[in-house]
Amino acid sequence: MSFAIDISVESEGWNKVPNLEACVQRAAEAALLDNEAPPSEISVVLSDDEHLRELNKHHRGIDKPTNVLSFPSARSKAPAGTPRLLGDIVIAFETVEREAAEESKPIENHLSHLVVHGVLHLLGYDHEDDEEAEMMEARERQILAKLGIPDPYAERGTAAKPA
Repeated sequence: MSFAIDISVESEGWNKVPNLEACVQRAAEAALLDNEAPPSEISVVLSDDEHLRELNKHHRGIDKPTNVLSFPSARSKAPAGTPRLLGDIVIAFETVEREAAEESKPIENHLSHLVVHGVLHLLGYDHEDDEEAEMMEARERQILAKLGIPDPYAERGTAAKPA
Protein backbone atom coordinates (compact mmCIF):
# COMPACT_ATOMS: atom_id res chain seq x y z
CA MET A 1 0.00 0.00 0.00
CA SER A 2 1.05 3.57 -0.59
CA PHE A 3 0.45 6.20 2.07
CA ALA A 4 1.55 9.82 2.09
CA ILE A 5 1.78 11.20 5.59
CA ASP A 6 2.61 14.90 5.72
CA ILE A 7 3.93 15.88 9.15
CA SER A 8 4.13 19.55 10.17
CA VAL A 9 5.72 20.58 13.45
CA GLU A 10 4.29 23.93 14.60
CA SER A 11 5.35 23.87 18.26
CA GLU A 12 8.95 23.71 19.46
CA GLY A 13 7.83 21.59 22.41
CA TRP A 14 7.62 18.59 20.08
CA ASN A 15 11.42 18.74 19.69
CA LYS A 16 11.58 17.04 23.12
CA VAL A 17 10.12 13.84 21.62
CA PRO A 18 12.81 11.47 20.33
CA ASN A 19 12.28 10.15 16.80
CA LEU A 20 9.15 12.30 16.52
CA GLU A 21 8.44 11.96 12.82
CA ALA A 22 9.20 8.23 12.79
CA CYS A 23 6.80 7.75 15.72
CA VAL A 24 3.98 9.59 13.91
CA GLN A 25 4.68 7.85 10.60
CA ARG A 26 4.73 4.40 12.19
CA ALA A 27 1.45 4.92 14.09
CA ALA A 28 -0.38 6.41 11.09
CA GLU A 29 0.77 3.64 8.75
CA ALA A 30 -0.20 0.96 11.27
CA ALA A 31 -3.73 2.36 11.53
CA LEU A 32 -4.09 2.67 7.76
CA LEU A 33 -2.73 -0.81 7.07
CA ASP A 34 -4.83 -2.42 9.80
CA ASN A 35 -7.94 -0.97 8.18
CA GLU A 36 -6.88 -1.94 4.65
CA ALA A 37 -7.16 1.68 3.57
CA PRO A 38 -6.64 2.40 -0.12
CA PRO A 39 -3.64 4.51 -1.10
CA SER A 40 -4.21 7.54 1.09
CA GLU A 41 -2.81 10.89 2.10
CA ILE A 42 -3.14 12.49 5.53
CA SER A 43 -1.72 15.52 7.25
CA VAL A 44 -0.59 15.44 10.88
CA VAL A 45 -0.02 18.85 12.47
CA LEU A 46 1.91 18.79 15.72
CA SER A 47 0.81 22.02 17.33
CA ASP A 48 0.13 23.49 20.77
CA ASP A 49 -2.68 24.02 23.25
CA GLU A 50 -3.54 27.51 22.02
CA HIS A 51 -4.09 26.32 18.44
CA LEU A 52 -6.17 23.33 19.58
CA ARG A 53 -8.19 25.59 21.89
CA GLU A 54 -9.01 27.85 18.93
CA LEU A 55 -9.92 24.90 16.70
CA ASN A 56 -11.97 23.25 19.45
CA LYS A 57 -13.88 26.49 20.08
CA HIS A 58 -14.53 27.13 16.39
CA HIS A 59 -15.48 23.57 15.35
CA ARG A 60 -16.97 22.09 18.52
CA GLY A 61 -18.02 25.11 20.58
CA ILE A 62 -15.71 24.08 23.43
CA ASP A 63 -13.38 26.87 24.60
CA LYS A 64 -10.50 24.78 25.92
CA PRO A 65 -7.61 22.83 24.45
CA THR A 66 -7.89 19.13 23.73
CA ASN A 67 -5.31 16.50 22.88
CA VAL A 68 -6.32 15.68 19.29
CA LEU A 69 -8.78 16.82 16.66
CA SER A 70 -9.46 15.17 13.30
CA PHE A 71 -10.83 16.85 10.21
CA PRO A 72 -11.94 14.30 7.59
CA SER A 73 -11.94 15.41 3.97
CA ALA A 74 -15.04 15.14 1.85
CA ARG A 75 -15.31 11.59 0.58
CA SER A 76 -14.39 11.96 -3.04
CA LYS A 77 -12.80 9.46 -5.34
CA ALA A 78 -9.14 10.18 -6.07
CA PRO A 79 -7.98 10.32 -9.69
CA ALA A 80 -6.39 7.07 -10.83
CA GLY A 81 -2.83 6.70 -9.61
CA THR A 82 -3.12 9.27 -6.82
CA PRO A 83 -3.74 8.72 -3.10
CA ARG A 84 -7.13 9.63 -1.66
CA LEU A 85 -6.95 12.62 0.69
CA LEU A 86 -8.36 11.45 4.02
CA GLY A 87 -7.94 14.65 6.03
CA ASP A 88 -6.00 16.33 8.81
CA ILE A 89 -5.11 15.47 12.38
CA VAL A 90 -3.99 18.20 14.79
CA ILE A 91 -2.35 17.34 18.13
CA ALA A 92 -1.51 19.66 21.08
CA PHE A 93 1.92 19.28 22.65
CA GLU A 94 1.23 20.63 26.16
CA THR A 95 -1.88 18.49 26.65
CA VAL A 96 -0.15 15.36 25.34
CA GLU A 97 2.91 15.97 27.52
CA ARG A 98 0.76 16.58 30.63
CA GLU A 99 -1.45 13.52 30.04
CA ALA A 100 1.55 11.26 29.46
CA ALA A 101 3.17 12.49 32.70
CA GLU A 102 -0.08 12.08 34.67
CA GLU A 103 -0.34 8.50 33.47
CA SER A 104 3.37 7.69 33.83
CA LYS A 105 3.63 6.60 30.22
CA PRO A 106 6.18 7.51 27.57
CA ILE A 107 5.07 10.50 25.52
CA GLU A 108 5.85 8.48 22.37
CA ASN A 109 3.24 5.89 23.38
CA HIS A 110 0.61 8.53 24.09
CA LEU A 111 1.39 10.33 20.83
CA SER A 112 1.14 7.05 18.91
CA HIS A 113 -2.25 6.40 20.51
CA LEU A 114 -3.53 9.84 19.51
CA VAL A 115 -2.28 9.44 15.94
CA VAL A 116 -4.04 6.07 15.68
CA HIS A 117 -7.18 7.59 17.20
CA GLY A 118 -7.07 10.47 14.73
CA VAL A 119 -6.55 8.19 11.71
CA LEU A 120 -9.52 6.06 12.78
CA HIS A 121 -11.67 9.19 12.84
CA LEU A 122 -10.50 10.01 9.30
CA LEU A 123 -11.53 6.49 8.28
CA GLY A 124 -15.04 6.99 9.67
CA TYR A 125 -14.81 5.62 13.21
CA ASP A 126 -16.42 7.59 16.01
CA HIS A 127 -17.25 7.35 19.71
CA GLU A 128 -20.53 9.23 20.00
CA ASP A 129 -22.25 6.36 21.80
CA ASP A 130 -21.07 3.42 23.90
CA GLU A 131 -21.26 0.89 21.07
CA GLU A 132 -19.21 3.06 18.70
CA ALA A 133 -16.73 3.85 21.47
CA GLU A 134 -16.22 0.15 22.26
CA MET A 135 -15.62 -0.67 18.59
CA MET A 136 -13.19 2.22 18.13
CA GLU A 137 -11.29 1.46 21.33
CA ALA A 138 -10.97 -2.20 20.34
CA ARG A 139 -9.43 -1.15 17.01
CA GLU A 140 -7.05 1.19 18.83
CA ARG A 141 -5.96 -1.57 21.22
CA GLN A 142 -5.41 -3.97 18.33
CA ILE A 143 -3.28 -1.51 16.34
CA LEU A 144 -1.29 -0.33 19.34
CA ALA A 145 -0.59 -3.92 20.42
CA LYS A 146 0.97 -4.53 16.99
CA LEU A 147 3.22 -1.54 17.72
CA GLY A 148 4.15 -2.96 21.14
CA ILE A 149 2.23 -0.24 23.00
CA PRO A 150 0.19 -1.21 26.09
CA ASP A 151 -3.59 -0.78 26.23
CA PRO A 152 -4.21 2.95 26.79
CA TYR A 153 -7.64 2.17 28.26
CA ALA A 154 -6.42 -0.32 30.86
CA GLU A 155 -7.17 2.17 33.63
CA ARG A 156 -10.55 3.80 33.02
CA GLY A 157 -11.09 7.40 33.95
CA THR A 158 -7.61 8.57 32.99
CA ALA A 159 -6.86 11.76 31.11
CA ALA A 160 -5.76 9.83 28.01
CA LYS A 161 -9.26 9.51 26.60
CA PRO A 162 -9.01 11.35 23.26
CA ALA A 163 -11.57 13.98 22.37
